[in-house]
Amino acid sequence: MDFKDQKPIYLQIADHICNLILTGQLGEGDKLSSVREYAAEMEVNVNTVARTFEWLQNHQVIQSRRGLGNFVSPGAKQAIESERREEFYTQQIPELHHTMQALGITIDDLVDHLKQISTT
Repeated sequence: MDFKDQKPIYLQIADHICNLILTGQLGEGDKLSSVREYAAEMEVNVNTVARTFEWLQNHQVIQSRRGLGNFVSPGAKQAIESERREEFYTQQIPELHHTMQALGITIDDLVDHLKQISTT
């Protein structure tokens, strides 16, 4: 995984796991690798992965089963989609709107461009 500077590593790993769930590579009830295994695979500190798993648990994406490990929670995909939609509407759209205004791009220009790229 190629980590970026702008976002904490534990959140980048959480995004990666969420993307696996969104694309169906991980499904509800699937077991995740252990914290140690994930840390070795991602080449990060064990504490970083522990923080990732804690964040995922707090956001109802995974659940820990004592003595068994961590599993994808029921409804995880819907929880991720809901959270990402909220972020899209509250953070990304306002930023996009500001950029469009600064560059003189109209909504019609944007729609036309989206139509062009969606057909390729």
